[in-house]
Amino acid sequence: MSNTIIKTDFNFPGQKSVYHGKVRSVYTLANNQLLMVATDRLSAFDVVMPKGIPFKGQILNQIATKMMQDTQDLVPNWLTATPDPNVAIGETCDPFKVEMVIRGYLSGHAAREYKAGKRMLCGVPMPEGMKENDKFPEPIITPATKAEMGNHDEDISREGILERSIVSEADYLVLEDYTRKLFQRGTEIAASRGLILVDTKYEFGKTKDGKSVLIDEIHTRDSSRYFYADGYQERQDRGEAQKQLSKEFVRQWLISNDFQGLEGQTMPEIPESFVKMVSERYIELFEKVTGTKFVGDSSENPNARVQNNVDEFLKNYQAE
Repeated sequence: MSNTIIKTDFNFPGQKSVYHGKVRSVYTLANNQLLMVATDRLSAFDVVMPKGIPFKGQILNQIATKMMQDTQDLVPNWLTATPDPNVAIGETCDPFKVEMVIRGYLSGHAAREYKAGKRMLCGVPMPEGMKENDKFPEPIITPATKAEMGNHDEDISREGILERSIVSEADYLVLEDYTRKLFQRGTEIAASRGLILVDTKYEFGKTKDGKSVLIDEIHTRDSSRYFYADGYQERQDRGEAQKQLSKEFVRQWLISNDFQGLEGQTMPEIPESFVKMVSERYIELFEKVTGTKFVGDSSENPNARVQNNVDEFLKNYQAE
């Protein structure tokens, strides 16, 4: 669709560099500022799908903004402003090269590993006798190394992170503490909306002052899996699939079309009906998670809107 943000070749005032991630484009600006554009790109199995999803970037950005506001009493974050529906601006940070994945339930990647006979994930034991979507006795942290675009994130243990000096032990203890606190708060927020926060991932960085802060997104559909709380136990007891709000249905659609991002596999053609369904599910997630009605920005040229809004914000910011 022409009114989705796929390519992000912006040139902002004071721009020093740009990094294009799978879903977000990150611009380093003057005055120690970082700007993130949440695009409408959709990734699964660490591969970017060829069509954009209408409103996806706006939804991710607005959920992440609200969730950062709702957790800043627990964990400091990088965010200072959202001058456009798809844009967040904050303090420049040096990102830790790990994603802190935390799982409350045996789902997704963990369930696939468990089904394959593994009882250890990222150095953390998984109890015997579990079935898919069962709750873990306590949430488990299963970190992953951050991949460059086009590569796969890799599972890694706490010990592996420390042995390879990816993160210092002192910093890692802070990241673990922050991860558990955020997941607990996210679980409480989800429960108040009739949802279960199944698993999620957090990314952290260090400010120039050496403070560890939450960066990127939080509790969005791209980083999190949600189940509907109503009927969860009944579905488990009957061995039925859980009703969920996550990207898992995208992964399952790709799997059913013989694609898991493996070497030699070709991304299937994405029909418009599927694009529309994905967009509707993102909107549903926004409304369930925030408890508010979603109002999509329907600009004919969203890239021009982003450029204008950011230019105006930076002009006023520098004038202050």
